Amino acid sequence: MSSTNTPPHVEEPAPALAPRERETLHHIAAGCTHLQTARRMGLSRHTVDAYLRRIRAKLDINTTAELTRFAVSLGL
Repeated sequence: MSSTNTPPHVEEPAPALAPRERETLHHIAAGCTHLQTARRMGLSRHTVDAYLRRIRAKLDINTTAELTRFAVSLGL
């Protein structure tokens, strides 16, 4: 194995998430539904859905479980 390869347990730096995206991720990782997240953040569910689409696109993540794992790795 070459020393230039990143070990599989080391995460690549994540793209920057906007503060509201990080807050949304925090609520989802804590087990809140999209509607609960929207209410806690004072937003519409559609806005929360849009934030989650952007987060998933930035991070190339497809499932809530993956989002939660990522949030835990950030300490959210």
